[in-house]
Amino acid sequence: MKIAFIVNQFPLLSETFILNQITGLIDRGHHVDIFATGGKKENLLHGGNKVHEDVQKYDLLDKTYHPPIIPENKIYRFLVGIYYAGICMTKNPLAVLKSLNVFRYGKRAASLTLLYQIIPFLKKGPYDIVHCHFGPSGNFGVILKELKILGGKFITTFHGYDMSKYLQMNGKFVYNSLFKKGDLFLPISECWKTKLIELGCRQDKIIVHRMGVDTTKFSLTSPKPEMKKIQILTIARLVEKKGVEYSIKAIAKLIGKFPDIQYRIIGDGPLKKDLEILIAELNVSDSIKLLGWKQQEEIGELLAEADILLAPSVTSHDGDQEGIPVVLMEALAQGLPVVSTYHSGIPELVQDEKTGLLAQAGDVNSLVEKLEYLLMNQELWAKMRMAGRTHIEECYEIQKLNDQLVILYRKLMNGDFAEAC
Repeated sequence: MKIAFIVNQFPLLSETFILNQITGLIDRGHHVDIFATGGKKENLLHGGNKVHEDVQKYDLLDKTYHPPIIPENKIYRFLVGIYYAGICMTKNPLAVLKSLNVFRYGKRAASLTLLYQIIPFLKKGPYDIVHCHFGPSGNFGVILKELKILGGKFITTFHGYDMSKYLQMNGKFVYNSLFKKGDLFLPISECWKTKLIELGCRQDKIIVHRMGVDTTKFSLTSPKPEMKKIQILTIARLVEKKGVEYSIKAIAKLIGKFPDIQYRIIGDGPLKKDLEILIAELNVSDSIKLLGWKQQEEIGELLAEADILLAPSVTSHDGDQEGIPVVLMEALAQGLPVVSTYHSGIPELVQDEKTGLLAQAGDVNSLVEKLEYLLMNQELWAKMRMAGRTHIEECYEIQKLNDQLVILYRKLMNGDFAEAC
C-alpha cells in the first residue's frame, strides 16, 4: 500500500508513537510518505536537536515533506505565492484556484497560507491511505479531500490535546466536517471514543486503536536487593498537564517518613524554573533532582535503576489533557510498579491495585497515600511487575498493533467499513 501520514511536526521525540507506526508499516513492505504541515523546524525536541535513532535508520527525513516558508512581508509573500501558483498550475490548476477561494477558506486563503500548505501534496500521490494524526491534521485532510489533491481513504487518530484543549479553544462543532467526510476514526482510548460519539461522530466509523511499545526493547527488571535509596522516577515534559508540581509536593511530604527516597525528574519545558523554585522552597533539593532531557540510552539506564515510575497527570487550566503517556507503557513493559492518576485514558492502561496505583488527579494527599501504600507494601511489587508486563504484551505491543493497523487499512480499502456520508 501507498500511505501518507499527515502530522504537524516531524520528527519529535515526544511523539515516538507516530514513529513506531511509520517504521512498522515500512517493515511490513508498505510505502510511507510523511507530510509535516507545521513547516520545517530545526528544533526537533523541546529545546534540543536530538532525533530518534530510527529516523536515521529508516532515512525518514528523506521521506518527509514540508510546505515552503511563508514570508512575513505581505508583498513578498504575494510575489512568491504567484511564483508557486504558476509552477503548481501545471500539476493541479483546479486545486490551486480553489485554495484561493476566500469565501470558502477565509483568511487561510486570503493570506495565501493554504496555497503554501498544499504545495508539497501536489508533487506526490495518489495514496491508498491518508492517515492524519491529531484532529487538526484531520481537518486539514478534509480540505485536501475537498480540493481533490489526494485520493485514498482518510483516517484520523485522536490523541489528547485535540480532544481537550483544541475543542475548548475552537468549540464542539470544530470536527463536524471531518466527521462527515472522513472514512475512519481511531481514538487511542475508550475514553476518547465516548467523547467522539458525544461530539456527533457516527459510532460505526470509530475503532479504538491504541498506541504501543516494542516489548522486545524492554527487559523485566529484576527485584533489587535492599538499597539505601528508593529510586522514584518521572519522565515528562515540564508543562502543567504532566502534574510534576503535585508529585514534588507529595514526595516532599513523604521524605520525613521515608528519608531514603530519591526522586529524579527527566525532562525540560516552560515550567522548569518554577519547579526549581518549588524544590528550593520545600528544602528538598538533596532528594529531588531535575535532570533535564536525556538521550534514549540514558533514559533506559535510569528506568532500569528505578523502583517506581510516577506520572501524576492532570487537566491543565486551559483544558489540555493527556492521551495515554507512552512512558507508562515503557515502565510497565519493564516491570516497574507505577503510580499515576485517574485522568483521560490512563485507567485503561494502569489497572488500579493490579499493575499500579491510581491517585486522584491534582490531589497531593491522594498521591502521598498511594505512594506510601506502595512503599509500605513492597511485597506487591513482584505481582505488579508481572501483571504490568503481561498487560502490555497483550494490549499495547506495537507489533500486534501495527498488524491490526494494516488489517484496518485493507478492510477500509475493500469497503468493509461504512463509507463517508
